[in-house]
Amino acid sequence: MSAGLGSGAEENPYEVLGVNPLESFDKIKVLYSRKHKDAEKSGNEAAAARLERAYDKIMMSQLSKRKKGLTFGAVEVSKNIKYADKQPLLPWGPKKARSIKRDIMINVGISVAMSVWVVISEGMADWKPLQVLIFGYVFQLFNKLKQYEPPDVTVYDEEDHNKNVAKSGKRLLRTFGLVFGCVTVASLVFTGILNGIEIIGASIPRALYNSQETFVTIVSAVLMFFVGSFYR
Repeated sequence: MSAGLGSGAEENPYEVLGVNPLESFDKIKVLYSRKHKDAEKSGNEAAAARLERAYDKIMMSQLSKRKKGLTFGAVEVSKNIKYADKQPLLPWGPKKARSIKRDIMINVGISVAMSVWVVISEGMADWKPLQVLIFGYVFQLFNKLKQYEPPDVTVYDEEDHNKNVAKSGKRLLRTFGLVFGCVTVASLVFTGILNGIEIIGASIPRALYNSQETFVTIVSAVLMFFVGSFYR
């Protein structure tokens, strides 16, 4: 039994996770999360524990090098770890993260369908296309953000509050921030156009004035597509 445990401790963590040592830490984290969830779903506790040990070993290796500026194989140590004690300028700002092809195609379908709906209704749909658009991207982004988190593990703090609930709450809050941020930008652009026309002394065309729903919905659809497909 002791020999088996010893050999497990000496396992190459990259071979356990099935990744190349030159892969970025973000990619390793996503792959680990997926494999760990698969192991939990299949009830293979031994495999899940083995994956956890490998992931922790890689993470600790990078943490020990973050202040030294050492390279990680042929790649620099992940910036998120190397500078973990430095807060980014916009910690809640969008971060680059390309979705898989299937999700990008789903995002295209959502944006195109809602844009066509609002155009066909001639801006008289009572904002329903925008509401469905928001719901669709909240669902898409919430699931996408979850892929960049470690697997859920039931952990309680001193007050017996489930930390996983807090983590899900933060993920939902960030999802709302990204989605409604797109709507806010679209609304501000429309208002800016109207104000700009007034500033130059021209009259606002009635067609433009009455097209707020169409404009905001379509611009929001475009912004949400790019945020949902290429950011997180």
